Amino acid sequence: MQQTRQQILDHLRVHRDASVRELGALLDLTATGVRQHLGVLEQEGYVHSREQRGRIGRPALRYSLTSHGEDSYPRQYDELANALIAEVAANFGADGLALVTRGVAQRLAVPTDVAPSASADERAEALTIALRTRGIVADWAHEGDAIVVYERTCPYPQVARTNAVACMVDVEHLSAMMGMRAELTSCIAGGDECCTYRFPLSAVPVAAS
Repeated sequence: MQQTRQQILDHLRVHRDASVRELGALLDLTATGVRQHLGVLEQEGYVHSREQRGRIGRPALRYSLTSHGEDSYPRQYDELANALIAEVAANFGADGLALVTRGVAQRLAVPTDVAPSASADERAEALTIALRTRGIVADWAHEGDAIVVYERTCPYPQVARTNAVACMVDVEHLSAMMGMRAELTSCIAGGDECCTYRFPLSAVPVAAS
């Protein structure tokens, strides 16, 4: 990132928004110079503008970061998650970690409008729709005597590469949402093309908690 544009992004991240005049004073640039940099940042999706209401005359524009701009800053969620997993295991052992894993999975389970009496097909469709609302590319299909759900993108890539607990959480999470026990048969973190969850139609339903 060019230095002046990075300064603009840093200022917007700290102060949430700014006008061309404010940025000009910060950077010792003319309004035209500031607008040129903002134009590039807008084209690249880092910032967006809105009109400042309540002013007499032509409304001034205020600039702020987009979600893409926010995401350009490092977020150490993976380090935090791995540290928490290690600490739980160290203090409470494998049984304690398994208990926490199941609890986290239940918290991640998104309620759907599917009735308890819904068919396995209806549950699979509701599950994949819920995953897609979280930004996960997912679909499902019948394979023999089972329904198979495919996660084409990993929801926890950085954690899953170093800690199998992330995959354990996903197995429990999808089992809870589907109401059927999932079997993880392939995994992106293990080098496979997608994460594959097999739900045998003959399996005993997972009890709701």
